[in-house]
Amino acid sequence: MTNIPRHIAIIMDGNGRWASKRSLPRIVGHQQGVKAVRTVVKACGAMGVKTLTLFAFSSENKNRSTEEVTLLFKLFLTVLKQEVKKLDKHNVRLKIIGDMTLFPKDVQHMAAEAQAKLTDNDGLTLVIAANYGGQWDIAQAAKQAAQAAIKGEITPDDITIDSFANYLSLANEPAVDLLIRSSGELRISNFLLWDVAYSEFYFTDTLWPDFDEAELNKAIESFNHRDRRFGARKET
Repeated sequence: MTNIPRHIAIIMDGNGRWASKRSLPRIVGHQQGVKAVRTVVKACGAMGVKTLTLFAFSSENKNRSTEEVTLLFKLFLTVLKQEVKKLDKHNVRLKIIGDMTLFPKDVQHMAAEAQAKLTDNDGLTLVIAANYGGQWDIAQAAKQAAQAAIKGEITPDDITIDSFANYLSLANEPAVDLLIRSSGELRISNFLLWDVAYSEFYFTDTLWPDFDEAELNKAIESFNHRDRRFGARKET
């Protein structure tokens, strides 16, 4: 029987290369990538995945051209406006993680509004990582823990692996079981550094706009052939 991962995380890579191969503007690749997101969200919801985390915009992406970053912001806002009703209809809860202060005020407002509207849904939890970096996540968690210690709410001895995880962006979400990266790159690019400690990795040459339900099923099939021991020895 197929074992469905509780938490799938995806580095959606290859939009720009998809567009370049077709001599199209990079933004067209990002627009096509949104279609792949819809397909994967629908498929994960149908198969019973609890949490799907998508790397939409890394903290390093802001170093791209001003034109591309501006277009990404506009696309992010447009998608939020268009998709919130559909997500609500399918009982999807939305969570956006990352440093949202980089985004224009209208994007920040729309993001907060969308999360509030979907907060009571109890189906798939869709996590969008926007202006997110794993190192940033751990640093801001450490800052929160330090502030709690200064206030006398905790002592340094109270900080354990489990308690520290409560300060991270994915607190209260299950551990990442399967990390997928499209486009053939073999790195995790500062994504969920804490949360993928014992994740299974799956890399595919497929560019993100071409990633579909069949590709998702291939990743899950590969996951089902892994021997997950979480650091323990296998009994003989």
